[in-house]
Amino acid sequence: MIVSAAWLKTHLDDPAIRIIDVRSYLGAAEQGRLEYQSAHIPGARYLDLETDLVGPGGGRHPLPAVETFVETLESLGIRRDHHVVIYDQSHGSTAARLWWMLRHVGHERVAVLDGGWPAWLQADGPQTTEIPETESSAYSSDVRNDDMASREQVANRTGSVTLIDARAPARYRGEVEPIDPIAGHIPGAINVPYETLAPEGTMLPPDELRERLTETSDSIAYCGSGVTACYVILAHAVAGLPLPRLYVGSWSDWVDADMPVAP
Repeated sequence: MIVSAAWLKTHLDDPAIRIIDVRSYLGAAEQGRLEYQSAHIPGARYLDLETDLVGPGGGRHPLPAVETFVETLESLGIRRDHHVVIYDQSHGSTAARLWWMLRHVGHERVAVLDGGWPAWLQADGPQTTEIPETESSAYSSDVRNDDMASREQVANRTGSVTLIDARAPARYRGEVEPIDPIAGHIPGAINVPYETLAPEGTMLPPDELRERLTETSDSIAYCGSGVTACYVILAHAVAGLPLPRLYVGSWSDWVDADMPVAP
């Protein structure tokens, strides 16, 4: 689920490894790609959050159609037997989105580089500007049907379902809202800010994660647009806890539909 920079350094020449760079910056659409072009982990391919990992639908970052995503994987030469390692420029929140998407189509051998690009630099990992050549592959998906929750399912949740808001505390409390038109949170949600799960840039050990996460057999995670919530889901996986479902549309979809809001 996560790998260290030290581990990846020793596996760069493993023919089963495929590395994906998903560096992305809110409000600076080209910065991630430009950084990739100037320096990246040898062998890494680049995918853009805003163009490769989204599609039409509700909210700011809806999922692409499965067929479209599979075509993207095939264009990178990725097969089901490859061990995919993903990194970004931060904790791993964008990388976790692709980790979740790969698991959604049935890919089990996938991990996030713990600490991302900064951890790679700190470990004196090699860098290159060379763009790797790729040969297209055939990818056979096996789509899960138990890892997502719709707006209707969030609104109609009953019983033991726990709703987890992964945004910063000030956004959860409705004190600030820098992106979406309405501040607040979905009524009944608890706040587990994704950044608190990696306070030093790398993810906390499993025992510390279990202290911060709620163990429940049925939970749903959301954030602003369905990206950073994936890091909370990844943390559950690392902690050995049941994985929350992802409300892909998240807060952006919720407020667009004029749903109830808690301050």
